[in-house]
This record gives sequence, C-alpha cells and structure tokens, in this order.
Amino acid sequence: MASSITRPLRSINVTKEAVGLVCCRTFSAAKGKKGAKGGAASDAPKVSSLSKEVKSSTTVGANILKDGTDPKVMADSEYPDWLWGLIDKKPALSELRRKDTESLPFEDLKRFVKLDNRARIKENNSNRAKN
Repeated sequence: MASSITRPLRSINVTKEAVGLVCCRTFSAAKGKKGAKGGAASDAPKVSSLSKEVKSSTTVGANILKDGTDPKVMADSEYPDWLWGLIDKKPALSELRRKDTESLPFEDLKRFVKLDNRARIKENNSNRAKN
C-alpha cells in the first residue's frame, strides 16, 4: 500500500531549500536574556568547590536524604566481608554449561538454572515471533 503512494511522488522534484524549510526545527530565544546568543560562557567546565580533603574522606553524592549528609569513608576493616564479594566476576552461562553440574557450588548452580531458564525463554519467544 505504501509503494502505491510513493510512486507518484518520485516524479516531483524537491529542492534542498524546500526540504530544509519543512524539516528544520527552530527554537525561540530565551526570555530575559537580551543579546545572549549561543551560551559560550556556560560551555566551560564547572570548577568543584569541594577541597581534596573532603573529596577523599566522604562519598560525595551518596546522600539521598533531604537533610542528611554524605557518608564518611571508613577503613576497609570496618566494612562487612560480604561487601568485597560483590565486585567478583560471576561465571557466564557458557562457562557454567561446560562444567559438571554435580560439582558446582550451590550459588553457581542457582546462577546456572536462572541463566539457562532465561536463555530458553528468549529462544522460545524468538521462535514464536518467527512463526
């Protein structure tokens, strides 16, 4: 149906200026700023007002409370042990499929079942979409 509409339009010659007028998006000037055009002054990077000592001793931007303060950085020994395990890389599904499922630790076995189910669901969805 779309091809029947576009065939007669192919014979019409349209200049670049006409396309520019139709497809051009314009913006109005900002109110209250007379003579300000472009904004070259605001393109400069902002200088941080925090000192190096404050940046190294606090987690800047971690505060989510309106009246709260940013949390202080503590020594590594003051954090729980499980926290350091969060940054460890987890094995991918292909690696887990190569290993024997009987010898996998419980956490890896749970991860294998979850990733395998997810992969089967994606495959079933793509097969249904093709039909």
